[in-house]
Amino acid sequence: MAYPAFFDTIPTITLRDPLARLLGAAQDGLIEYSFAEAVKLTGHSCPTVAGAWLMTVGALKRLYGDDIPLRGGIAVQFQKSAAEGVTGVIASVVTFLTGATEDTGFKGLRGRFVRRDLMSFDQPLDGDIRFERLDTGQAVTVSFDASVVPAPSDMMPRLFMAMQDDATPEQQMAFAEIWQDRVRRIFEHAEQPQLLKYV
Repeated sequence: MAYPAFFDTIPTITLRDPLARLLGAAQDGLIEYSFAEAVKLTGHSCPTVAGAWLMTVGALKRLYGDDIPLRGGIAVQFQKSAAEGVTGVIASVVTFLTGATEDTGFKGLRGRFVRRDLMSFDQPLDGDIRFERLDTGQAVTVSFDASVVPAPSDMMPRLFMAMQDDATPEQQMAFAEIWQDRVRRIFEHAEQPQLLKYV
């Protein structure tokens, strides 16, 4: 897959999945995830997918520190409903990384490795998403504000132009470039406190 060069500058994250270890899918259950793979999952790269990646990776780092996060060992709550706005897209990235699902995930083996019912929506939270370690009960709530990295003023006109039936390849490419440039800038500002807020 050919993708924007800045994807390769985004740090990957490694999780330990006991189920993958048991079934021989990954040596020692260690699985490395990249932003490019999240893009493959969702089918696009945008501020929402970037935010979902940053919120999940950021929360896991706060919960596990220098330890490797345990995939399947994290419960996730969303403030909004699954069908509201871009919540569903965000949830797909969160599931990809954490293994948590609402009711469609792995049902477990003899009560172990259960992934179902680890994700819930419409929760009374002080932020967008709450991540909780099942082993310790430690939790963190995180919010993402893409407006901290504003889009160029001509973003929407360029989008509408690129979507026209008679749009030229040059017009479509020009829009795609400024769109991905904003995603790139979001990752460049990942450490800015206003972009990601933790509770």
